[in-house]
Amino acid sequence: MDNNNSSPMEPSSLFEKISNSTVLKLFVILFLSLILLIPLALIRDLIEERKSREQEVSGGIALNWGKDQVVSSPVLAIPYRETVPLSAEKTEKSNLREETKWIFVLPKISNIVTAISPQHLSRGIYTSVVYSSNITVEGNFGKLNPEKLEIPVENIDWKGSKLIFGIQDFKGLGKRPTLNWDGQDIVFDPDFNNLNLFNQNLVCAVPLTPQDDNNHFKIKLDLKGSKSLNFLPLSDQTNIQAKGNWANPSFTGAFLPSKRNTEASNFSASWEIPSFSRKLPQQWVGDAHNIYRFDANIENANDTNEPTTPQTTTPPGTSANNLLDNTDMITIHFLPDINNYQKTTRVAKYGILIIILTFTSLLFTEVIKKKRVHIIQYILIGAAMVLFYTLLLALSEHIGFNLAYVTATMATVLLIGSFIKAITKDAKTAALLSSILGIFYLFIYVLMQLRDYSLIAGTIGIFIILAILMRVSTKINWYQFDNDHADQ
Repeated sequence: MDNNNSSPMEPSSLFEKISNSTVLKLFVILFLSLILLIPLALIRDLIEERKSREQEVSGGIALNWGKDQVVSSPVLAIPYRETVPLSAEKTEKSNLREETKWIFVLPKISNIVTAISPQHLSRGIYTSVVYSSNITVEGNFGKLNPEKLEIPVENIDWKGSKLIFGIQDFKGLGKRPTLNWDGQDIVFDPDFNNLNLFNQNLVCAVPLTPQDDNNHFKIKLDLKGSKSLNFLPLSDQTNIQAKGNWANPSFTGAFLPSKRNTEASNFSASWEIPSFSRKLPQQWVGDAHNIYRFDANIENANDTNEPTTPQTTTPPGTSANNLLDNTDMITIHFLPDINNYQKTTRVAKYGILIIILTFTSLLFTEVIKKKRVHIIQYILIGAAMVLFYTLLLALSEHIGFNLAYVTATMATVLLIGSFIKAITKDAKTAALLSSILGIFYLFIYVLMQLRDYSLIAGTIGIFIILAILMRVSTKINWYQFDNDHADQ
């Protein structure tokens, strides 16, 4: 057999032709992008874990310093005697007994003035916002009208009258609050058993007579808390004035400020709140049950749009619709709208978009420059882009989100750019791909800053990117690229 007449070996087998097909490679790249969703999901779980750890540490700081504080308008409690039968069947005098009930009266007017000094308190790498405040609550009560409540005047124990003042956490008290009642200084004491109108109650005995028609009160307290300061307006007219050294407070709750002024590092706000939307009457009778219970998880519930049910007990003399909850109070938040973990979570949601766009750009560069990139090298580039989010998370805990984003972006772009240069041996190609990847990361960062306009800006941006890719694809002879590679 003449070896000189033998046909030369085929340059590539059928399997190699199929495996080197651009269409098949495109499907492999799409499949690889879907596989990379698994580590992206694990990274989001890691972010949630770190976020939970931050909340745990923040809760520990609040437990030691003072929780979210709620300050209520004071309530006047006047005891009276009520005769009730021992059983429904027997009504003889020997089967009657006396019970002590209470008349509760809300203020006619309350003026609340507070100066707040928020600050950051750190534990390890985590930081929580706490504050100190000086609060003055001043106002007066109108004259009691027992006839409306159908209570005999002789049954009222005027000497046993008490003033109840509710706050959220006793641990935040810097010193014992004081009361000035018609010129007489009185000290509050905590009450844990009898008069539990609020979560934690300060109670003091006050001198009261049937003739009093303008009982003036003035309460002063130094109060520490964390995250937010809340006011529960119960008076017929409540006026609140607040100021503090915080650049970006958030005002939420039942009423927004009628006036506000936010400067570089200070704020001031005022509210004028009538009682028209108040759920409690000006005066009612019954036992001293809770009329309000603060739900510290109200912010999380609002974030997930889940309804919250405050655990309150219906006070006798009122209906279930009269219960007070978080929606009845004025709230001043001292936390940023979005923290580092929330920002990182939002960035991670765009992870698959960055990966697909980068892989697409790399494939187009392959075709245009006629430089083949192996699928293993695609996997390594994808791993580098996934690692970006872990790097961003780790750095943001120490240097802040913005600087962490810039650092992680530069590190990832330089890593992938140098890798592409080593593959293609072409500095221009590596610079081009690095620039494209940098633009993608810049695009995501801009979307993060736009917030309310992120959807329309993101949609328009992706539309433009798609239009550019479609335009570039029309300039490529895809079949010629496959043929050229098959002939190699």
